[in-house]
Amino acid sequence: MDIKRSGAQPSRKGPEDYFTGTVRIDAPFAGSGALSGGTVTFEPGARTAWHTHPLGQTLLVVAGLGRVQREGGPIEEIRPGDIIWFAPGEKHWHGAAPDCAMSHIAIAEIKDGSAVTWLEKVSDTQYGA
Repeated sequence: MDIKRSGAQPSRKGPEDYFTGTVRIDAPFAGSGALSGGTVTFEPGARTAWHTHPLGQTLLVVAGLGRVQREGGPIEEIRPGDIIWFAPGEKHWHGAAPDCAMSHIAIAEIKDGSAVTWLEKVSDTQYGA
């Protein structure tokens, strides 16, 4: 057993290349080398860039109000307790609502050394659609 104590790892800012707005990543974790994840907090209006995951991704919403969208689909509202699954290779983005922060736990499996492929940023027009 390995317990990682809350606060033992410093928070880090979400990289500007992959996020729009203020994003904080806490408690990043890796399992046996095949699993990665962390708690991600998005300030109002903040969001990921479009991206895919080779083996899919699960989001567990823990606080606030957010948005998710898969390519070609409508923007969906997400709330605490919601669990979102993106299929392998499904192009998508996720983030906070325009006027409310959102936190989720993101979990993805690693394939060939990578858990994510980052793509172009979500424009303000796409986000506001």
